[in-house]
Amino acid sequence: MRFSELAGLIRQRPGPVRLVAVDGPGGAGTSTFAARLSAELGEVPVVHTDDFAAADDPIGWWPRMLEQVIDPLATGRRARYQRYDWSTESLAEWVDVDRALAVIIEGVTAGRREWRHHLAFIVWVETPPEERLRRGLARDGDDALPLWEEWGAAEDVHYRNDPTRDHADVVVDGTAPWDDDSFTTVPSER
Repeated sequence: MRFSELAGLIRQRPGPVRLVAVDGPGGAGTSTFAARLSAELGEVPVVHTDDFAAADDPIGWWPRMLEQVIDPLATGRRARYQRYDWSTESLAEWVDVDRALAVIIEGVTAGRREWRHHLAFIVWVETPPEERLRRGLARDGDDALPLWEEWGAAEDVHYRNDPTRDHADVVVDGTAPWDDDSFTTVPSER
């Protein structure tokens, strides 16, 4: 599938702001995919779930994103949220998100049931666990293995209880190379 084709499908969805989830477990490649999709859509904003999650709260942070980002944008208002800073393990600066043709919500649990009804489109990035772990440790270092294992277990429980992949409009192969024009899809449940 071409990125331009995906962008066209998203543009066809009703607005005023098309909320697009790019979801998948840690290390799947959601950040890279979301950045490429944002560029294709005209550099639309990307809100990262990592700006809400914390080392001691990998899944339960969602009420703050719902209140500060999803609800305002879903009703055509601008959003404003306080970013979580991983280096200081505390809330940091405020980030403004203006209305746009689309806003991408990127990262683990981006397509969760608590706001799925507000989403115009869901992309699921499918990547095997061993590759996700390899990517994560390459980025964070081998000392991060216990955190990656803990988070992986929490993600597994979340996705068993809230199978976002089953609701995806497009499932992307996170192991196939993505070039500037296209990506590989895999069959979805829809």
